[in-house]
Amino acid sequence: NGAVMGFGQSAWMNIILDQFDNIVMNVANSYRLQEECDVCALVMAKYRGTINLGEFKAVMLASLRSLVPKDWDGDHEVAWGWLWENVERMLKNLMGKPQVQEKALERLIMS
Repeated sequence: NGAVMGFGQSAWMNIILDQFDNIVMNVANSYRLQEECDVCALVMAKYRGTINLGEFKAVMLASLRSLVPKDWDGDHEVAWGWLWENVERMLKNLMGKPQVQEKALERLIMS
């Protein structure tokens, strides 16, 4: 759905997709969910380019709607939207931090 929606060049979405199953499976465990977001943020820190996390939500919801069109309703929309808004908040809080931490860790190791 991402390519159809014009996001085919957004290679960063694949980083999130690689981690998405773990994110969904651990939604009930806030500590583990944070760990999954930490891992995702570390991988995304190596990505060179623009990341717009809001685009992922649109693609995610469109994909889910097309997978279960008969069962999809407003409750599903709210639940999946809630999940992504929380993940997006956690990822945004981490953006830029891995680069700073990497430099500090390198200085520590080299000293």
